[in-house]
Amino acid sequence: MRNIGTCLALVLISLTALPLWAQSTGPLKIEITEGVIEPMPFAAPAFVAENTAARQMAEDLASVVVADLVGSGIFREIPRAAQISGISNFDAPVQFSDWKAINAQALITGAVTMRGNGQIVVKFRLFDVFAQAQLGEGLQFVGTQDDWRRMAHKVSDAVYARLTGEPGYFDSRVVYVAETGPKNARRKRLAIMDYDGANARDLTDDSALVLAPRFSPDGNKVLYTSYETGLPRVFVLNLKNMRRKALSELPGMTFAPRYSPDGKTILLSLSSGGNTDIYSVKVRGGKRTRLTSAPSIETAPSYSPDGNQIVFESDRAGSQQLYVMPAGGGEARRISFGSGRYGTPVWSPRGDLVAFTKMNKGRFHIGVMRLDGTEERLLTASFLDEGPTWSPNGRVLMFFRETRGAKGVPSIYSVDVSGRNLKPVPVSGNGSDPSWSTLLK
Repeated sequence: MRNIGTCLALVLISLTALPLWAQSTGPLKIEITEGVIEPMPFAAPAFVAENTAARQMAEDLASVVVADLVGSGIFREIPRAAQISGISNFDAPVQFSDWKAINAQALITGAVTMRGNGQIVVKFRLFDVFAQAQLGEGLQFVGTQDDWRRMAHKVSDAVYARLTGEPGYFDSRVVYVAETGPKNARRKRLAIMDYDGANARDLTDDSALVLAPRFSPDGNKVLYTSYETGLPRVFVLNLKNMRRKALSELPGMTFAPRYSPDGKTILLSLSSGGNTDIYSVKVRGGKRTRLTSAPSIETAPSYSPDGNQIVFESDRAGSQQLYVMPAGGGEARRISFGSGRYGTPVWSPRGDLVAFTKMNKGRFHIGVMRLDGTEERLLTASFLDEGPTWSPNGRVLMFFRETRGAKGVPSIYSVDVSGRNLKPVPVSGNGSDPSWSTLLK
């Protein structure tokens, strides 16, 4: 397995193309709304293998691109069996009439070359079938065989961005807690995977209980809570060299950590002397600042995208609720006013919503609300849904769901922000507490 910090070379190729969305009848584009949408039909014929060694790779790459787009819930593939013609030459003119006849609105074409030095070259183009126009410039990605899935995800991100006008989220990773053993003696370790469950691997062993992994903004480090010393303490794991260390010599128990958007500060909860408050800790130097001082439990802090505010949970009003306050400390205002209890708030990367876990009448929900507490919307409901985390573009949430009973096990799920497209993430084994990275570089 290659180092997680491996970067993929991205090179624009010179192809004859219209400017992005340049069409006489207007651009082909999906309008993503909070209501039910009709998935856009697209065709993705087999990618062209430009040499014999690339045949299987071309098929695999195209399959991942299709899975990414279909899995988003806003695209629908027209099966190859229904296609009138394929693409045998990447540079040949497109026969738009063949694709219009099967009602494909978008056409994705690609080509793959395997070089003798082990590198893969992937080219792709996107077309508006009814306007008979290419959307944007063609792209070329160059990487090693170990990077082939990343190249496929980059193609998917480019298609998503051009057809929705928003960034994609496919070339990203998720860190989570992998769990084994019976419910009353569960063993937990940190693990990491691609956003779609592929390439999963362990980051720690299960010799000590671990909780709440959280990515740094650059995706190179993971904060988490470990019980290896007997009490919960926050640790930092460097994914480039796999070295880990305790955050600093903070007194008491520390847990629920999260990075600031610029990666220079860490928020966490510190429990000492019978009180639990939120602190900020500078990454360089370890200087800490106490942000709350109420005689209550304050935990699960999360920064706004601009780093100016934090949202957190507190029982200062007698039950578990959500509050927003300045990032440097100050007066907090309550934003949750529905029935039940609220916890694990996470600010959307778009800045417009807060995701949360809600507990009401014996049911758990993943929900979202505006920053003033309005427009609360519950996206899921089950025996136990908990721990939301946002996709890089703020359109999808992952969380974990545990089944009922003594043999209940946790699994990771995803749902889009409108409550559509609820589905399990295909993780090998049981998993909980996911944390989504930003788009990889």
